[in-house]
Amino acid sequence: MDSLDRVKVLVLGDSGVGKSSLVHLLCQNQVLGNPSCTVGCSVDVRIHDYREGTPEEKTYYTELWDIGGSVGSASSIKSTRAVFYNGINGIILVHDLTNKKSSQNLYRWSLEALNRDSLPTGVLVTNGDYDREQFVDNQIPLLVIGTKLDQIPENKRIEVLARTAFLAEDFNAEEINLDCTNPRYLAAGSSNAVKLSRFFDKVIEKRYFIRDGNQIPGFSERKRFGGSTFKSYHYD
Repeated sequence: MDSLDRVKVLVLGDSGVGKSSLVHLLCQNQVLGNPSCTVGCSVDVRIHDYREGTPEEKTYYTELWDIGGSVGSASSIKSTRAVFYNGINGIILVHDLTNKKSSQNLYRWSLEALNRDSLPTGVLVTNGDYDREQFVDNQIPLLVIGTKLDQIPENKRIEVLARTAFLAEDFNAEEINLDCTNPRYLAAGSSNAVKLSRFFDKVIEKRYFIRDGNQIPGFSERKRFGGSTFKSYHYD
């Protein structure tokens, strides 16, 4: 298994939105019983079959880096979180569907990771609207995931999901909305599972097959390994 190629995907969002529960569900296909606040960074690994069911199918490690969601000061961010932003291949932006502020803060989180060489300045806005031009040239695949779908009252659900759809559009990303305590939201063959697989395929393609819009020449296939072993690493 150690010879599998791997990609690095950040999992970003405010503290308390359910990032750790989401990562556990994605990697272990189990509900996390007693989630705790992540300090620094926690890394879990999901095995993903790239282009499953096609002649190009190949197995990869996808490392999910769950970054602690405490805001802190600019200097503190530079000395702690910035070290985790090197060599990223994809970003999953996580927000709490019941907390509008956590959705708005995704702009700040993405800009912090994508512009790690500059100090974070908060959410950038233009005339009261988010400046989507900040993300036009972004080459890193993004996926927006809303959690706690089960906690939205039925009479508010259409309004909330309409708002989050615009959020995903700003990032030029697909969105998944779910309840991390219910694995059926990611059941095989579901629309959410298809979106998730498509996102990881895109991350792998950007890392191993495409460079500057062109396929990378001389890419040699390695032996394909099966299985569903998961590894966990923790960094403080």
